[in-house]
Amino acid sequence: MARLSKNRKKALEKIEQARQYKMSEAAALLKEVTTTKFDASVDIDVRLGVDPRKANQMVRGVVTLPHGTGKEIRVLVLCTPDKEEEAKEAGANFVGLDDYIEKIQNGWTDIDVIITMPSVMAKIGKLGRVLGPRGLMPNPKSGTVTMDIGKAVKDVKAGKIDFKVDKFGIVHTSIGKASFTADKIADNAREFIHMLIKLKPTSTKGTYLKSIYISSTMSPGIKVDSKFVDE
Repeated sequence: MARLSKNRKKALEKIEQARQYKMSEAAALLKEVTTTKFDASVDIDVRLGVDPRKANQMVRGVVTLPHGTGKEIRVLVLCTPDKEEEAKEAGANFVGLDDYIEKIQNGWTDIDVIITMPSVMAKIGKLGRVLGPRGLMPNPKSGTVTMDIGKAVKDVKAGKIDFKVDKFGIVHTSIGKASFTADKIADNAREFIHMLIKLKPTSTKGTYLKSIYISSTMSPGIKVDSKFVDE
């Protein structure tokens, strides 16, 4: 069994393992137990009372975090020449089509989000084996396949993220950075959870929000009481 570091021991001592915290308490405590020298990512894990194997219980959506993600999102726009200027003005990092498709086929994936147009999807389909496993495949449901290229780029840059429940019924995503204030971390977490609640499938029964944990890179998880998300 791996030995616990001094910082890890101190962090665990501050967290009451049997306790479920109010969101405001959990966010403040998270900042106390984050000891990394770099600006750690803040993550949230929510276990849902759904069966992802059933199509009518799949939970997938998008949410715009009020305080952004805290990281620079590298956006590639694959579009026709008439949309290139719109994409560049909106802040896209890379803009083009055939040349970038070829780069991706050769293994280039140094990007966070790909935005494209419906008419271009036929060309991008062949990239599924490369983009799919990395979660980079554009999808109309996440707003990354659209004719409104400029708005899509701006939304992503402002903190729009997409998420999907995994095969274990857990939704995991990053919601900010440890350098954020506790209030900003809590606000982002609440926005995300509220969106999950809006997306609750009508076919689910029993408890929907089974557990909520927030953590930062290398920190222990802190359990949040689902009844006190707004406190």
